[in-house]
Amino acid sequence: MGMGPLLETVIDFEPSIVMTALIGTIVVFGSFSLCAMFAERGQFLYLGGTLMSLLSTMLILSLANILFGSYLLYQVHLYLGLLLMSGFVLYDTQLIIEKRRSGDKDFITHSIDLFIDFVGIFRRLVIILSQKEQQKRNRRD
Repeated sequence: MGMGPLLETVIDFEPSIVMTALIGTIVVFGSFSLCAMFAERGQFLYLGGTLMSLLSTMLILSLANILFGSYLLYQVHLYLGLLLMSGFVLYDTQLIIEKRRSGDKDFITHSIDLFIDFVGIFRRLVIILSQKEQQKRNRRD
């Protein structure tokens, strides 16, 4: 589901979820970015291979979920994706710092990399919070 229909559905369901997810995304993104900025030089650059392997695993999980339609696979994909995007914030922030030290001044590409990470975290938090709200409403009824 694209971002527009997702947000429209969530706003119709419970409008406060969007703001909560945005604040949560800002906190997660800011925390991981600050961690990467104040860590030792290049400490998180080794994560690149692991993150790409996890990204491949996510692709396989997506394909498996299309075939099997499993709720458990969907949940694993959702939470693994949140972990993956948080890891990419660490990795991309340190990679941008190292590229800048090397003389790469392509701030537009660097901004896009971080924006993709931000949107990935936000999207997953919106879905997780929506599921939690739905479960809470189901228990009440």
